[in-house]
Formats: sequence, structure tokens, C-alpha cells
Amino acid sequence: MIREQHEVSVLGGPQNPGPVMSTVVNIQTDTVVPDHIIWSLFNTLFFNTCCLGFVAFAYSVKSRDRKMVGDVIGAQSYASTAKCLNIWAVILGIITTIGLIVLLALVLPGVIQAAMHHTGF
Repeated sequence: MIREQHEVSVLGGPQNPGPVMSTVVNIQTDTVVPDHIIWSLFNTLFFNTCCLGFVAFAYSVKSRDRKMVGDVIGAQSYASTAKCLNIWAVILGIITTIGLIVLLALVLPGVIQAAMHHTGF
């Protein structure tokens, strides 16, 4: 008999006849944290109402820095703040744009009529 077979026959079967339970732990090494940097850059260039786009861009960069260091909690915190600032920048930017369009639609005809009346046309 080969030595390994002999050791198995001497040891016998499993000591515990119950079912064998196992636990699987999945560890995710790369946690995805969105930093919203493109959205912040867009808001900085187009909807920079009250400098919210610029501040959101700064928080996005801080979130990316925290993610590179490995601080997932800090990255999520900065990303959440950047997302909130981006939402408010878009809302205020759209309200401002609509307000300017309405203002031009209401005021511009009156200004043109006053200018034509003043010059004698």
C-alpha cells in the first residue's frame, strides 16, 4: 500500500457526521464612488449661479483625492456634497435662464416702442 493511502485508512472517515457548513465572504477591493467631476465642470462653465458650480467642482476634486488615498467614507461625503451643490446649481441656473427670457420678452417690446416713439418713427 502507498503511504498516503495507509494514512487515510488509519485515520478513518470524518469525525463529525453532520453536514459541512461553509461561509463565503466577498470582499470588494475597488469600491466605486462617483465624484461627479464632469457634472461639476459643466456647472462651473454654464450654470455658475452664486459660484455653486465652482464650489461643487472643488468638492468633486476633493472626493477624487480621497478616493485615490483609499478613504472611501471621506470620498462619499465629498461626493454627496458635490452632488447636492450640482443639483442646486442646475436648479438656480434654469430659474435664472427662464427669468431672463421672460424679462426680455416683457421688457424688450416696451423698450423698442419707447425708442421708436422717442426718435419719431
